[in-house]
Amino acid sequence: MPRKVLIVDDAVFMRGLIKDVFSSPEFEIVGEATNGIEGVEKFKELKPDIIIMDIVMPFKSGIEATREIRQLSGNVIIIMCSALGQETLVMEAIEAGANDFIVKPFKKDEVMTVVSKFIK
Repeated sequence: MPRKVLIVDDAVFMRGLIKDVFSSPEFEIVGEATNGIEGVEKFKELKPDIIIMDIVMPFKSGIEATREIRQLSGNVIIIMCSALGQETLVMEAIEAGANDFIVKPFKKDEVMTVVSKFIK
């Protein structure tokens, strides 16, 4: 059964790139959200296995959304996306409960390397 993926990023372009990364039979994109508030709501509704989450978004950051989602589930895999130069935010995201992070811009194999650490 494919792993369900939720993409949370305010940039349409980035959501498209992430969709391309996960376009394989092992994964199913079950939803997209454009900010942290939507991300938490979609998590509750869709129960994904993996969340790819931007850090900097309007209304609610990826860090705040990660904290909320972690209170609801310890099992979901949360991978944060950050631009170069956001190291302090990445550390804050890990402390909030993110499993790992990928740096933008990224290559498909880099994303799969990070995700494969958490799926069996």
